Amino acid sequence: MSQPIFSAKTTAEEVAAAFADEIQGKNVLVTGTSLNGVGFETARVLAKYANLVIITGYNAERLKLTEDTIKADVPAANIRPLTLDLSSLASVRKAAAEVNAIPGPLHVLIHNAAATISKFKLSVDNLENQVATNHIGPFLFTKLLAPKILSARTAHYTPRVVFVSSIGHGLGTGVNFDTLGKPDPTKYEPMEAYYQSKSAAVSTAIELCKRSKGQINAYSLNPGAIFTNIMQKEEAIPGLQKLGALDADGQPATDYFKTLGQGAATTLVAAFDPRLNDKPGAYLDDCVVANEAVAPHSSDPANAQRLWTLTEEIIGEKFTF
Repeated sequence: MSQPIFSAKTTAEEVAAAFADEIQGKNVLVTGTSLNGVGFETARVLAKYANLVIITGYNAERLKLTEDTIKADVPAANIRPLTLDLSSLASVRKAAAEVNAIPGPLHVLIHNAAATISKFKLSVDNLENQVATNHIGPFLFTKLLAPKILSARTAHYTPRVVFVSSIGHGLGTGVNFDTLGKPDPTKYEPMEAYYQSKSAAVSTAIELCKRSKGQINAYSLNPGAIFTNIMQKEEAIPGLQKLGALDADGQPATDYFKTLGQGAATTLVAAFDPRLNDKPGAYLDDCVVANEAVAPHSSDPANAQRLWTLTEEIIGEKFTF
């Protein structure tokens, strides 16, 4: 049987159709599923095949809109909305308890949500908002859901955790360990904070595979440039213009932007492509493994280990297997 060949132009629909047998019967959780976002498209496509798709968002009204839109497109979909504010550790704990109360295992956890790239802001836990939402909240969420994820393991299936990173993981200097738990507004730059959180995603995927000793396969990925709602927020535009992604009018500045469907495709590959079974910790780009594209500071084992330990200290819990 020939294996599917994917590229930058491949859509999430095409990936899901190729791996329909892999998706069927699976329970999947996708964070950050607002309309006009990559997470929404990921959830919408998965809903056609999966047993259960848990969608999350911090705004109940927007979450309902996502649920209704998916159900209008896929009437038979089994969708479960979950209110989750990743910038709040209390909200993460509450949401995790709700997921753990749902019968059955969790086969795939997809960390798609991201904070708006904006000026310095503290979370309710006095952490910098981007690092709280993009790294510390997801780390705690994974830790609390780990037993449910592990319960999906069989002799023929290894559960997966997927971290949506970015090409930006390599544009900064990596995680600033000094400010991770002790934010400093004088050292804050919006895009740099974004780069740091995306570097943390790559490192966490690698370290999760290592620490779980093969019980969980984790992957990180670059979805590509997609003109989503997060790019259209006023406070994010200056940094993206500086990066050259947006023009003076706040519109896509180049022709390398992907459609929503193309943007969600690599996430689906990371979550379900059986060819990744023997490639734990891999980084994907344009639907294929691209470990050579990972910045050294993001793949450095010492950095990954330090990040894990420091994040444990911040949440006040050990994440062990």
